[in-house]
Amino acid sequence: MATCINRRYIMHKPPLKHHLYIIIFGTHTRGGRIFDIGLIIAIMLSLIVLILESLPAVFSRWGEPLRYVEYTFTAIFTIEYLLRLYCSPKPAAYARSFYGVVDLLAILPTYLALFFPGASFMGVIRLLRVMRIFRILKLVRFLQDSNILLRSLLMAKRKIFIFFSTVAILVTIFGALIFVIEGPEHGFTSIPQSIYWAIVTITTVGYGDLVPQTSIGKAIASMTMLLGYSILAVPTGIITAELNQEMSSHKSLVKCPNCSKAGHESDAMYCKHCGSELADPDNRVVTPEE
Repeated sequence: MATCINRRYIMHKPPLKHHLYIIIFGTHTRGGRIFDIGLIIAIMLSLIVLILESLPAVFSRWGEPLRYVEYTFTAIFTIEYLLRLYCSPKPAAYARSFYGVVDLLAILPTYLALFFPGASFMGVIRLLRVMRIFRILKLVRFLQDSNILLRSLLMAKRKIFIFFSTVAILVTIFGALIFVIEGPEHGFTSIPQSIYWAIVTITTVGYGDLVPQTSIGKAIASMTMLLGYSILAVPTGIITAELNQEMSSHKSLVKCPNCSKAGHESDAMYCKHCGSELADPDNRVVTPEE
């Protein structure tokens, strides 16, 4: 994906920041592509080290060398994060952006592990940083499709909240009923334990660690199971409706520069009305904080 460099920023900043900015935030140059590909390889290698470190047989023999390798990767990612803050024209905006937060969370677990052992395994969040490969391979249209899904979820958040609130009330009622009917002698030792059973049952998981023994309890369990199947379609319908609406509105934004008619798919390359070439979705302006 071509990156648009802020010309005013380049003119007023030292050459070092200029070169770092192009390499770190840009993918249109050979140096920028090599940097991003090298970064992704380092991320994948660091994840392999974390996975190997979690294996008891490997850790007992190679635990100390793997730990030093992990410290090395963390130092590299820390320097990279500081360089991004240094050369970004808007450091605060980058730090608050999605990638900025992910970059910070990718290095924090190792430092937290100095005080909380085991926290280093949360470094798997570095896998989110691999999303930068979408820019390197110019797959921006896939990110645009993911943004449509995200906006659909945000638009449906109130309906989803109401739905989950209703489900929470139902599992509390069924949990209380099964607690009164079955009691501690059948494993339902408390209302929270019974609510856990209701959640497992209504989501059709059915672990089998808690099973009603009485006839009335089994009847309530049957009702809970049937209710679980009936409500599964509710959030699907809500999200689907919002997704269809978002996709329709997104199509209306893709206009032909020749005939100005809309209604094109986000990945369309030519106008379906006049055949003219549409704007390349990969050639949009990208800010460093993205």
